[in-house]
Amino acid sequence: MSRIVAATLLSLLPGIAAAGDLTMPVADAQPAYQAPAPETPDLIFTLRGGVATAPDYFGSDDYTIGPDFGFRFGYARLLGREFGSADPSNPGYGLGLRGSFRYIDERSADDNSELEGLDDVDDSIELGLGLGYSSYRFNAFADVRYGVTGHESFVGEVGADVKAYPTERLTVTLGPRMLVGSGDYADTYFGISDAEAANSAFTAYEADGGVLSAGIELGASYEINDRWGVEGAVTWDRFTGDAEDSPIVQQGDRDQYGLRLGVTRQITLDF
Repeated sequence: MSRIVAATLLSLLPGIAAAGDLTMPVADAQPAYQAPAPETPDLIFTLRGGVATAPDYFGSDDYTIGPDFGFRFGYARLLGREFGSADPSNPGYGLGLRGSFRYIDERSADDNSELEGLDDVDDSIELGLGLGYSSYRFNAFADVRYGVTGHESFVGEVGADVKAYPTERLTVTLGPRMLVGSGDYADTYFGISDAEAANSAFTAYEADGGVLSAGIELGASYEINDRWGVEGAVTWDRFTGDAEDSPIVQQGDRDQYGLRLGVTRQITLDF
């Protein structure tokens, strides 16, 4: 993150005067000089780009390596109000709003022959908001997202992390994750209609919403300098409830693993 430091330089007064001489005119004194404070930017955010591996689809036991992208909001000044913190020495711990985003790759029988007869599911882009709490040693969040493309339904995600600092620039996080999906979301990825069952090797199955997976994430980030860094994470999730009982998951794997590694770059904009 950018280091925005306010510095005040005070010149020393020539401090020799005869005893009892308290009548030095103010105009003769050397005024203290204060350097102008740096201007606060209007927007600060961090982009991540790298590679990741993940299951081919929810429930798959085959994995694919592909590109990975991420976005993290830092600070914004909008309509006379400030959100976040522009000062890395004062990260603004506490409770606040946060944005939430997730991308889910398409599911197609053309890529996975075991899904022959099931309907394809388009790429899904989930957008939403949440509440987050942060402190020096602990983070927690609760997000709600909607699939604006693809599954077009609601999901919720909650999680927490404990944080450790092995070195000044290295941060390690570890904590649980849980995903809750609506009935439409569960049926899109884990349900099998009568028509699909008639054309595939799967039996018909209706998936209801609820807690669909729970797991844990181990992450680490290293600040190379004020703007560049390296970030990675290892994840494990296990399907639960109607997701675990889905024939799609039963023929694959209820345990899902992920790995991502990327370079981060802080972007500062002043409009």
